[in-house]
Amino acid sequence: MKTADPELMRAINRLNVLDTVRRHGPISRVEISERTQLSTTTVSAITASLLDDGLILTRHEGDIRNEAARGRPRVMLELNPDAARVVGAKITANRLVFVVTNFRGDVLSQLTLPIRIDRQPIGVIADLVEDGVRRCVVDAGLSLEDVETVCLGLPGVIEHRTGHIRSSPIFRDTNVDFASEMTARLNTPTIVESDAHAITLAHHWFGKARDLEDMVVISLEQTLGLGVLHGNQLFRGAGGLSHNLGDLVLGMGPQGVVRLSSQAGENEILGDQPAGGRFAEAIRLGRGMAHAQTLIKAEDNTLITAAIRAGEAVGVAVANIVTIFAPPRVILVGSSLALGEPFLESLRNAYALATPPSLKGVAELVFDDSSDDFWAQGAAAVALYELYESPWNTTGPAL
Repeated sequence: MKTADPELMRAINRLNVLDTVRRHGPISRVEISERTQLSTTTVSAITASLLDDGLILTRHEGDIRNEAARGRPRVMLELNPDAARVVGAKITANRLVFVVTNFRGDVLSQLTLPIRIDRQPIGVIADLVEDGVRRCVVDAGLSLEDVETVCLGLPGVIEHRTGHIRSSPIFRDTNVDFASEMTARLNTPTIVESDAHAITLAHHWFGKARDLEDMVVISLEQTLGLGVLHGNQLFRGAGGLSHNLGDLVLGMGPQGVVRLSSQAGENEILGDQPAGGRFAEAIRLGRGMAHAQTLIKAEDNTLITAAIRAGEAVGVAVANIVTIFAPPRVILVGSSLALGEPFLESLRNAYALATPPSLKGVAELVFDDSSDDFWAQGAAAVALYELYESPWNTTGPAL
């Protein structure tokens, strides 16, 4: 029988210990051993290395000088927030949102630039992103030399491992090597990630899935995205590919293949509205869904019909995902939630009808109106997770 690569096993165990300290710290070595099912000897060796690298700190609970306390104080371990800083960003067609975080993921500064960038030349988009990163870093009282990694979350189909954007509604071109472009400009390692994966990790680290090791996030924004967490790790396709849920096939129609985006995409929902006026301006500024909510409350029948149709399609898609993965929780996020009750009610009804009887009650549906800052914090979490996986020495990650 072939044995596992010892170096790989050490790296896996090290990541497991560090992530356990992040999730449950301050925590003792004994508790780490119990949660990771690693031996106390292994945990002691790993935590000693993490202390040497400055990634974790000790905290003493209790005081031997206190006569009322018995025994020696407990030595607890927690992340060192100053071990590294990263930048996370949410890049959309009409705004750029940046955060700088410490090693724990705490936000040190945030910046929003309401600038429309979709379909601009790649150089213009890169200029705006670079300016946003640099400004947010300065706002945190840092320089780029103090930042270990930058992660940019964008909509579309993205190869995480290579940084290539196969397609995105933001870019005119396909197969854009945006990670290399931004790494060269910033002189800082830059990751490009699906925004759906970023918001998935945000909920796992800071939000409504902190208690779970497995779950699904569906993002309903300009594109429809999917994030799958399994065993505390993001599931990615070949080459680290993200999942464009909008390409999911719902069936065949008179015009051929019927995809989810043709029923529930933002352009499809808003597309039947007049080309001029306030609504068109709201769409141009990225406020189309918020304005649609106002019109739905005013009983705009065209939008109500579109919202119901979109909700039904998303409900069927969610049922299909639950059929495949059977996750304990499905979190739905994004601007389409602003469509309100016509959308949500039709989604719930379609989901209930389409879910197999054997899986009824397995998955909890959670609807979350996450802020843009939270999406950007998720991108920062992607960067931090990669640092957690990296071999370190006493001067930083050995990348």
